[in-house]
Amino acid sequence: MTAERPRPPGPGTAGTADFVRSLALLRQWAGEPSLSRLRVLGGQTPTADGTKVDALPKSTTSHVLRQTDRLPRWDFVRAFVTACFHYCDHPPELIPAELERWRAARAALAEPAAPAPEPPPADVPPPDPAVRLLARRVLREEDRARKGLLGGYSLAPLPFGPDDASGGGAAHDLHAIGRFFGGLRPRRLLVVGESGAGKTVLAVELVLQLLEPLLGGRPGRDRPVPVRLNAARWTLGRPFESWLAEQLAQQFGLAARDAHRLVRDRLVLPVVDGLDELDPEPSSGPPRRAIGLLAELNRYSDLSGRRPGAVVVTCRADRHAELRAAGAGLDNAALIRLRHLNTEQIGTYLRARWPDGHPFAPHRDAVHAALSGPAGEAVHAALATPWRLLLTVTAVESGGHPDDLLHADPDADPAAGAALIAGRLLDAYVPAATHLAPRTAHGTPYRPDQVRSWLVRLAAHLHDQSTLATEADRPRPGFLTHLRGHRNGPPPGLGLHPRGRVGGAAGVDGPVSGIGLHLGGRVGRGAGVGRMAPGLTAIDLVPHLLWPIGGRRRVRVLHSLGCVVFAVIAMLAFWTGSAAGELPDQSLTLALMAGWVVIATVLSLAPWPAAAGGRTGVPRRRRVTGGLVGALGGVPVGVLGGLTGLALTGGRAFGPGFAVVAGGTGGLVLGAVIGLTAAGRPGAERMTVPEAIRAEPLTLLGFGLCGALTGLPPLRLAGAGPLPLAAGVAAAFVLAFALGVVFTIATGGWSKDAELAHPREALHRNAVIGLAFGLIGGVAAFLVFLMKHDVAESLLCALVGGVTFGLAFGAIAWARTMIGLAVAAARGLLPLRLWAFLDWACEANLLRVSGATYQFRHRELQDFLTPGDR
Repeated sequence: MTAERPRPPGPGTAGTADFVRSLALLRQWAGEPSLSRLRVLGGQTPTADGTKVDALPKSTTSHVLRQTDRLPRWDFVRAFVTACFHYCDHPPELIPAELERWRAARAALAEPAAPAPEPPPADVPPPDPAVRLLARRVLREEDRARKGLLGGYSLAPLPFGPDDASGGGAAHDLHAIGRFFGGLRPRRLLVVGESGAGKTVLAVELVLQLLEPLLGGRPGRDRPVPVRLNAARWTLGRPFESWLAEQLAQQFGLAARDAHRLVRDRLVLPVVDGLDELDPEPSSGPPRRAIGLLAELNRYSDLSGRRPGAVVVTCRADRHAELRAAGAGLDNAALIRLRHLNTEQIGTYLRARWPDGHPFAPHRDAVHAALSGPAGEAVHAALATPWRLLLTVTAVESGGHPDDLLHADPDADPAAGAALIAGRLLDAYVPAATHLAPRTAHGTPYRPDQVRSWLVRLAAHLHDQSTLATEADRPRPGFLTHLRGHRNGPPPGLGLHPRGRVGGAAGVDGPVSGIGLHLGGRVGRGAGVGRMAPGLTAIDLVPHLLWPIGGRRRVRVLHSLGCVVFAVIAMLAFWTGSAAGELPDQSLTLALMAGWVVIATVLSLAPWPAAAGGRTGVPRRRRVTGGLVGALGGVPVGVLGGLTGLALTGGRAFGPGFAVVAGGTGGLVLGAVIGLTAAGRPGAERMTVPEAIRAEPLTLLGFGLCGALTGLPPLRLAGAGPLPLAAGVAAAFVLAFALGVVFTIATGGWSKDAELAHPREALHRNAVIGLAFGLIGGVAAFLVFLMKHDVAESLLCALVGGVTFGLAFGAIAWARTMIGLAVAAARGLLPLRLWAFLDWACEANLLRVSGATYQFRHRELQDFLTPGDR
């Protein structure tokens, strides 16, 4: 190997054969390294299960260099080119630029030649309704996210450019990101930047720019809808396409079949935001979850299956460096880096924020003086991102002075000085935001020390959630050993689940053949026992998952005891109202009651009671119409049930008039409740009957037992024999079970005309379902009690039984959350009016709403407030 050698040969661009021959020429230029030497220099690459294999096996390298009719994969080309340059001691700082040349040449060959333009069709196909619906909802969500991130419409400059060693190259502005992405072939982009550089803002801006032509009403073929996804919600081993479809259904209310169809037809452009947030910090090893997601994205292809699929990923710079060191990356993707703001761009932002004549305009000079002073390098490093600029202006506008905020020792290390300034700005942010957004809606303003204490507690809760999610993602070693023979992940039809469980094929909701459940899949009130809950991520504050702040074990014990007490009270009320103590044989009644109490107790013991919400904003007129339609449909069904009971009892328990009135009343109430609580109009996505049974097995069993209990007293009063008694009780059980299935289907699903979910919508809906349970149970019991008691006594027993029945059996997630938050407030960990505080914190730019969750305004603020992380 000589010190002087000619310029390395470039990649061939005439065709696939020319490209492969240029790889052989590069090897010759490098000095003909042996295949064994290339294998060593090529290093290892991770597979989906975390194991590592050689990037350049000798047999593979020999085969690829001989096969001139197939374009090599990019991971092979990258490893081969890097190994050749390392072998000949090529300057390391020049290797990234050479790799970019080879990547661009390969990408150009991978993209087919553009066909000749065809004349426009005479009949333009109508737009896909699901595409238009998704685009509207994404636009609404991203507009809300943009305002939450910026606190308005003002946007600091966000320069970006190619990631090269010199940091040179053409710089682009944020407003050109849509145009830049549209020119990529293939359309795969990896955005890298420092913490606070504006990666999420860029992702939001890209989505909004790509949505403009989509919603502009232009005729033609449907374009892919850009959808920003939170990477932290992906779970290790989950197939990306099924997860993507699930996110479309959960976050944007798309019907499951439409979501899977749009993903299958590549009518969705995934913008995966926050790859760096998948793994906990500080890192104890390679970022396994991020590596796993990148492996999934590298398998994500376009509609033909022969080219990589369009995708955008954002990642923090230090995590990207860890991934690169581990040999993981986004194949065939253009890499851009968000650059630091220069002094001129900082000045431009400050002039826009504080124009001439503004009360804080004089502070612009103080900031400029700090930037140009003896410690200017440290000050510039501290203010070089839009997030840090926001911290600075917020602190200044609340009364701080730039001289105090931006002071640094000119003789100290600039990096250390920048860290001190950043800590000072973060420390000042909560008091400043509290001062600038005084609480006026609910009495006494919050004090900065209160706000900080509550935010610290929320940050600690997120840290605990991250730990739980990480432990759930850690598969069993024996299972990984079984998978090592499958380089591309689990065998076909199997999914790797939390705690090493194996589930069914991708896209299947709920347990498959009784084995496992996808984390993030559909979990019912009875299916959550022993499984992790969706929403347990490092950044998402989900209202019905905040109860552990009060003390995980303490709250679970209190909730279980409360449910047992309420369940026993409900059964005692039924015992009193039905006069069961006067019956000669009480064993069957006691057995049914005990069985229901056991079911209610088991449901209360679920580690993570689920709250499944619909969408907010369903028009009141539609709900009232649904209630009327349900009532009209329920009356004849109820009358038929009453007459059936009359026939079974032979008229010995009640007469025809009571059968018609009681049956009609019960049917009217049941139908009206189902109609009012239904998620939306007909046509919204609904569960199927098998899905409803799989989602709510214990709840439906409890419904059946309650039906059997309700049907038992009339049969006893009629003196039914053993066989008629068994037949009547079984019929009542089946009828109640079927009504429970109907109720589950009617109140599940999504309304196509509803707005996006609010974070508390699921919890609110759980309380409504509990109320509905109590109302239905109370009315049914009241009609039974009238056979033995007067109206007042029957009403009292039904009221007590209905309320306790709903709390113990229906509103499980709501009850657990309220107990947990009450305990947390009593211990001084959270405010008593937590919802008002969360809403105020969003207005104060301390938190923000992201879909159906709350998040901290910035991850750096969350990390700063996390105990033990400073």
